[in-house]
Amino acid sequence: MGATPFEWIDEQARLRREAGLVRTLRPRPADSPLLDLASNDYLGLHRHPEVTAAAGHAARRWGAGATGSRLVTGSTELHAELERELAEFCGFEAALVFSSGYAANLAAVTTLAPHGSRIVSDSGNHASLIDGCRLARGTTHVVAHADPDAVRKALDTGPGPAVVVSDTVFSVDGDRAPLAELAGVCRESGAGLLVDDAHGLGVLGEGGRGAPYAAGLAGAPDVVTTVTLSKSLGSQGGAVLGPARVIDHLVNAARTFIFDTGLAPAAVGAALAALRLLRREPERAARAREVAGALYARLTAEGFEAVRPDAAVVSVRAPSPDEAVGWAAACREAGLAVGCFRPPSVPDGISRLRLTARADLTDEQIDRAVRTIVRGAPGRGRTATR
Repeated sequence: MGATPFEWIDEQARLRREAGLVRTLRPRPADSPLLDLASNDYLGLHRHPEVTAAAGHAARRWGAGATGSRLVTGSTELHAELERELAEFCGFEAALVFSSGYAANLAAVTTLAPHGSRIVSDSGNHASLIDGCRLARGTTHVVAHADPDAVRKALDTGPGPAVVVSDTVFSVDGDRAPLAELAGVCRESGAGLLVDDAHGLGVLGEGGRGAPYAAGLAGAPDVVTTVTLSKSLGSQGGAVLGPARVIDHLVNAARTFIFDTGLAPAAVGAALAALRLLRREPERAARAREVAGALYARLTAEGFEAVRPDAAVVSVRAPSPDEAVGWAAACREAGLAVGCFRPPSVPDGISRLRLTARADLTDEQIDRAVRTIVRGAPGRGRTATR
């Protein structure tokens, strides 16, 4: 017998081990005792009684699954209700719900960048936007991070339709894109602007209406935004928001919409309940930003290198991938869950602890989190091994 067709995987596994980049699944229990600074539950809504009750009610009324694609049997009245309220809340003409934020980004990029078009993509963009660029039939130009001048130069490379693609808040460091400047550059050349507001919705803008709203771009005819329902809204799924003509185009051309089963009713119901709760309690958005600012101030005062947060993500640099893993493990052993980002998840190759602020964290919990991070840091205390 010769070599099996997958033996090459063993070599890849060895290289990952040597580089300290092995990833493992860690199922969490329903009643985890850990203080959570790792999830993207920015508003603390994923266990809110109204949100979970709405999920249960939707499942009982509409069934456990959507039963088919949105164009066959997968669109319910609940989906349409969420789309209307989400578009109105964020200030856009129309919205379209997808089974995930990833699917929404793939749809938006591929359908708005046909053959012969140019895509200008920020080097710090999320993997879903990058994959959308790879799948699109346009030509992609990757430009320096958060640099409108670099975007302008890329747009000057030739004729034809163009779209600029960027996160609004970048998931690794939590810094914000210069949206107003980017929109100005796009309008100079007639390009469209497509932004992923996964980490802005619920945190930025008036009452959490998002980064495009905060930048005065909501509802503009040349701006399209994607959002996820799995972060601030504590549910699952994604959506594209923009001009009605764009949404109609997606319904007819987006493969991740046409050929994918619709979002489960329970997730739709939960997201709708969370959105309505945010409308009633807009102070949650400001509290999430306040918590992020407090974490940043306390940790930088301790001498750590961190990126000043523009939303709810606080990024703290680690000396190496192995030390980042050990630091996160030490925090976990002490009762604190933190994110650990290593290559290839970080575009600059620098490993980090990624902390996510939550609107429902108390001042005492912030104190506890900071103490735990300081004690577990490499060279400052006992760091657990992998």
